Amino acid sequence: MTVRVVVVDDHELLRAGLVTVLGSDGAIEVVGEAADGPTAVRLAMDHRPDIVLMDVEMPGGDGISATRQIRATLPDTRVLILTMFDLDEYVVQGLRAGASGFLLKTTEPRGLVQAVLACAAGQSTIGPTVLARLLDGVSVRLPDRRPHPGLTELTERELDVLKAMTRGLSNAEIGHTLFLAESTVKSHVAQILAKLGVRDRLQAVVVAYRHGLD
Repeated sequence: MTVRVVVVDDHELLRAGLVTVLGSDGAIEVVGEAADGPTAVRLAMDHRPDIVLMDVEMPGGDGISATRQIRATLPDTRVLILTMFDLDEYVVQGLRAGASGFLLKTTEPRGLVQAVLACAAGQSTIGPTVLARLLDGVSVRLPDRRPHPGLTELTERELDVLKAMTRGLSNAEIGHTLFLAESTVKSHVAQILAKLGVRDRLQAVVVAYRHGLD
């Protein structure tokens, strides 16, 4: 199945490069391009893509606001934020707006393609430096001592998988580390999300860190 993507960036040359990189993979189809947030929202409504690759700062409407609008209206469309800034404020705001992942614009082409495909498959994608910023940020710095009911429902193996997720490991990497089939890891992740009552891996990681599980 082809992953349909809308690319949003106000720099025309960079946007063209993103389109070229994504279009080079047969599993991805770029269905629209936008240079600002409002246009991105309109394109998302028109095309209902699987993924919106979203810049953060743009004239005429920022990517965080556009992300919030898209996620509120199109819950099946996932937003992957691409930014030059690995700053806490963007990561936390993006998370609150409903973004499913964050990558720096310095990500190499193959990594970008893999991130888009992983995001479309339901995995949260976040670059290592951005993950470090998020987990060191004020919103997750201090553990929440109130027990999370979902954590007590996790099996020992699910806890192992969740701890591996906090290290930013993919399903394949978790499987290799824990000697599990990738399909088994995927099943464990689905159970973890359901028990924690979160929509994606990134939110599960935040819950884990807030409760001192790392």
